Amino acid sequence: MTGRGDLITRTAALVRGEPTPPVTTPREPAREAAERELSKQLYHQDDPGLLRRALDRFWEWLGGLFDQAGSATPGGTLGLVAIAVLAALALAALWWRLGAPRRTATQGTALFDDGPATADDHRTAADAHAAAGRWNDAVRERMRAVVRSLEERTLLDPRPGRTADEAAAEAARTLPGHAADLRAAARTFDDVTYGGRTADADTYARLRALDLTLARTKPLLTGPPA
Repeated sequence: MTGRGDLITRTAALVRGEPTPPVTTPREPAREAAERELSKQLYHQDDPGLLRRALDRFWEWLGGLFDQAGSATPGGTLGLVAIAVLAALALAALWWRLGAPRRTATQGTALFDDGPATADDHRTAADAHAAAGRWNDAVRERMRAVVRSLEERTLLDPRPGRTADEAAAEAARTLPGHAADLRAAARTFDDVTYGGRTADADTYARLRALDLTLARTKPLLTGPPA
């Protein structure tokens, strides 16, 4: 804002017909006036919104990150992209080869989770599940039938809390000719019960055939170790 002296000087110059001296405003008031003027909404109608500004900042940061990584990678950015593509292909191949990650049965996870039932009870339940296409349930019940049958034949001691793997390892001592099939059956039980795998008709047919075969197999009777 001009002072009283400047106003008198300009008035006198107008009376005499002389050129009007320029208006001089101190730097700080001029800056404040400019800031007030530029802060008006009129000058910000076309500014990007908060989300757009945040996205712009993010892409700037990401671009800088890729630039830094590209400068440290042979071949620059193109080499970095090639490495990323190769890594993705390797992961896809590993996933296709191994399938979904398995979760093995934890110690103490029991094979039987319900009340006492005979081998024939489990076989009946398994066949009912199979007839309805519930293959996972059918596999679980058929494996329980296998183990319960071995207990009923006194080839396994009835023991609460026994896992499928433990039952297969113990049964292999008196049925060594079927050790591999027993281990495979236990692994199938764990896969469909704890590992998120899905059984099918073939899976159930193999387990059912094992159950019927074991029922006709004579055990290898050995005495107690010396």
